[in-house]
Amino acid sequence: MLRTRWPVLAAFVIVTSSNQMLWLTFAPLTTKAAAHYDVGEGAIGGLSAVFPLLYVVLAIPFGIALDRRMRGSVLTGAVLTAAGALLRCVGDDFAWVLIGQLVVAIAQPLVTSSVAKVAAHYSTHEDEPTAIAVCSAGLFAGMLLAFGTGAAIGDDFRLLLAVQAGWAVVGAVLLTMGMRAPGRTEDVPLVSSGKEAVKAVWADQVLRSTILLVTVGFGVFVGLTTWLQALLEPDGIDETGAGVLLLVMVVAGVIGSVVIPPVAARRRAESQVLLAALVVTAVGCAAMAVVHQIVVLGLLLAVMGLLLLSTLPVILEVIERRAGSASGTAAALLWMAGNAGGLVVTGVLAPLLDFPAAAFVVLAVVALLGLPILRRLAPEALSTSA
Repeated sequence: MLRTRWPVLAAFVIVTSSNQMLWLTFAPLTTKAAAHYDVGEGAIGGLSAVFPLLYVVLAIPFGIALDRRMRGSVLTGAVLTAAGALLRCVGDDFAWVLIGQLVVAIAQPLVTSSVAKVAAHYSTHEDEPTAIAVCSAGLFAGMLLAFGTGAAIGDDFRLLLAVQAGWAVVGAVLLTMGMRAPGRTEDVPLVSSGKEAVKAVWADQVLRSTILLVTVGFGVFVGLTTWLQALLEPDGIDETGAGVLLLVMVVAGVIGSVVIPPVAARRRAESQVLLAALVVTAVGCAAMAVVHQIVVLGLLLAVMGLLLLSTLPVILEVIERRAGSASGTAAALLWMAGNAGGLVVTGVLAPLLDFPAAAFVVLAVVALLGLPILRRLAPEALSTSA
């Protein structure tokens, strides 16, 4: 019997974290990067903005590719991530950085859409919830790496890009070596790959509802991470303070992503976790409309991050189990919907930046929109024992 191959999953976590890290390299360094590369801050922002835009275009075809040739597609994503990171180091100018970012952005759908599929493929059925939780945590760990390396060596961009490229290359090499041997074969495929998989995934009410839940959750998370500093500026919280608050939220999310989903799976409490995340997020956002002390804000964001980010591996496990051989397509739809939700909520909040209380109330309302979606899901449909 196949044992869980933790070294392969560890290598995959390095790949997922490096892809997310490369995406957000310049997010905490916009002003410095604009001065270094002699371009406007809008151009630096575009280095991150190309990722969700390309994701929407590439999600479905790459999801189908993952269902047809999982190992080849995942390794392609790992190699493209490393190649893009290295291209950013070719020349100390904006053109090479942009080329590298585009290559990494092309790789992102192959990497992130395969999280549950890789975790399930290289773990036993018993370890699958934990494996998905660990691989999902790699996504959030990548955010921490982006913020951490930026803070530590953000004054030396050539060194920063070289260090990040090294991490991506290590991940690609280790994963290539680890995935040479086959993993577990799916027991009962739900549908064949291709266009029929897309139709079947969307026709399944459980899959459709979980994808819509991710749209809500991503919308709130992306809205917070995008505009938090601007919304807290009237309270005297600068970029450094807002960065610390975001770090607190993501660190709590990493912890929650590793700890909560396996416990929820053992106790068949997936629906309760999702409900708690929606309610706590709504209450937390509403409280932020009236709370102005940075310590209290930090506590609110920590609790919200702990629960909100932990819902991702819970939903990914449902997607993997329910969709069977079409799980790559289902995950692609999930991430595409999540990115779309983030773009919509970010756009809705933009005109409200001068009215922080109203913006936080809007975020609370968005979180509450997930409740009627969750009500359509029977608890047994979400349980790993279903």
